[in-house]
Amino acid sequence: MDTNYSDNNHLILVGKVTSEKRFSHETYGEKFYIFDMEVTRLSDTTDIIPVTASERIINDDLLAIGNKLIVKGQFRSYNSYVNEKSKLILTVFAKDILTEDKLTEEELEETKRTSNEVTLMGYICKPPIYRQTPFGREIADILLAVNRAYNKSDYIPSIAWGRNARFCENLPTGTEVKIVGRVQSRNYEKKHEDGTIEPRVAYEVSIASLQVVNENNENATVEKKDEVEEAV
Repeated sequence: MDTNYSDNNHLILVGKVTSEKRFSHETYGEKFYIFDMEVTRLSDTTDIIPVTASERIINDDLLAIGNKLIVKGQFRSYNSYVNEKSKLILTVFAKDILTEDKLTEEELEETKRTSNEVTLMGYICKPPIYRQTPFGREIADILLAVNRAYNKSDYIPSIAWGRNARFCENLPTGTEVKIVGRVQSRNYEKKHEDGTIEPRVAYEVSIASLQVVNENNENATVEKKDEVEEAV
């Protein structure tokens, strides 16, 4: 049976351009560039999300700093090797980039409903790590393997909160789940062996709802949207 891999991984981002484009890579003569988008949460805090796009769907006018864009695509990962060390890099891969004047009325309404939504269907590939913050917040870290065409997979770090976190704590590896959430950026500091500290940014999915998909096509769903928006 043919698989529609776009069903496994799709997102929409609405935000404004905050950086110049920079070269990413070239594949079969097609060049790809990265630029940053600022996406505002309901709490008025913002996430800065990297977007990778083909030269065939972008131009300098479209990517002018401050422009408001609607990006449709997927949240992807790839391994970058530096000094013989592998690092997981996450980016939004744009399949379409639009301005508001190019949207239908239905699409405009969709952008009003959410400025940042990603849906993923994949498999838990590491035991979830459950913990509590010093303030008693419950968190579970999940690494999701999302199948892509040509026998590739994207490995997406995700965070569950509250009841979702407790529910995920004992899920075995290999469990197929469907999650809906948002892509978020998180600043942190990496301390090196020589004592120096390097500021870094992590990207992950903050889970709003999680659904376990079993062989009988019966689903178990846990949802707690009010806790997700509080997690910054």
